[in-house]
Amino acid sequence: MAARLLPALRFVIKGGLAGAAVYVVYDQGLLGNGTQGAEALRKAQAALPPAIQEWTSYMGWELPPTPKLDFSPSDSWNKGVQTVMSALSVAPTRACEYTVEGWKYVKDLVK
Repeated sequence: MAARLLPALRFVIKGGLAGAAVYVVYDQGLLGNGTQGAEALRKAQAALPPAIQEWTSYMGWELPPTPKLDFSPSDSWNKGVQTVMSALSVAPTRACEYTVEGWKYVKDLVK
């Protein structure tokens, strides 16, 4: 009986952890737009160093200071979206050009 119950219990525990992770991510605003993600990053940058400092002093460890990053996820996201959209907008033209070049190459091989 325990052999049958153990896999089901493991499945329930893993499902619960996955659900809790999704809930926390949603609650912190990481599944929202870029502005909400940037705000969540600012909150994490403000909250993590004191928490890490507290745990390292508790454990007796000494870590190097955390680097200061001046990073805007929304700007990076927008640049990535613009690059992808630019590539997609020229894709039909490039496909036609490559098709013409391919046919020329095949015709030259057949001659």
